[in-house]
Amino acid sequence: MSPPFDGCPALVLNADFRPLSYFPLSLWSWQETVKAVFLDRVNIISHYDRTVRSPQIAIRLPSVISLKEYVPSSRRPAFTRFNVFLRDRFTCQYCGQPFPTQELTFDHVIPRCRGGRTSWDNVVTSCSACNLAKGSRLPHQCGMHPRQPAFAPTAYDLQENGRHFPPTFLHESWRDFLFYDRVEEEASDMGVAEDASADDPAFPHSMTSAEYWGAELEQG
Repeated sequence: MSPPFDGCPALVLNADFRPLSYFPLSLWSWQETVKAVFLDRVNIISHYDRTVRSPQIAIRLPSVISLKEYVPSSRRPAFTRFNVFLRDRFTCQYCGQPFPTQELTFDHVIPRCRGGRTSWDNVVTSCSACNLAKGSRLPHQCGMHPRQPAFAPTAYDLQENGRHFPPTFLHESWRDFLFYDRVEEEASDMGVAEDASADDPAFPHSMTSAEYWGAELEQG
């Protein structure tokens, strides 16, 4: 049975044939894709075995497209909760354990009550238990030091980390353009990977509120 049109997104590649984004994976709906094709903004690389028709024309739905003009990546990722978690691979920087997103928070390495700032270089991902255990103490006072120093990531850093969290569906036509670290080699004819999140508690299922996770944090 053919998938519904809504199940036929197109993988969007930059003009250099790399995905615009790994996490989230750069996908366009079939409507956006068809519009971009007619506006001559993209090249069609591969198709689905599905056709959309109007009274005047029929077009096979693209499964992979590339932009005709190169779009440079942002050099400075936004300072958001989600990007902090992605930088730290959804792993508590104190106990080293991965957690579902809703069980993570961020910790000021130097507490704010001791002059610490809310900034890339002073905020790390923490689980609730470690956050509570550390409290308002300095790292040397409680023996809790981040596993990696807090730092301002580049867009490249975040995209590379995103490769550790492949989506559960990868169409077979996308695979030549994706280089995830944990994609299973065996896949069904439709290109459905085994659930990459099944044994990975760090896979962020709980991305339900873009307003919360994507809101830029006030630095200072």
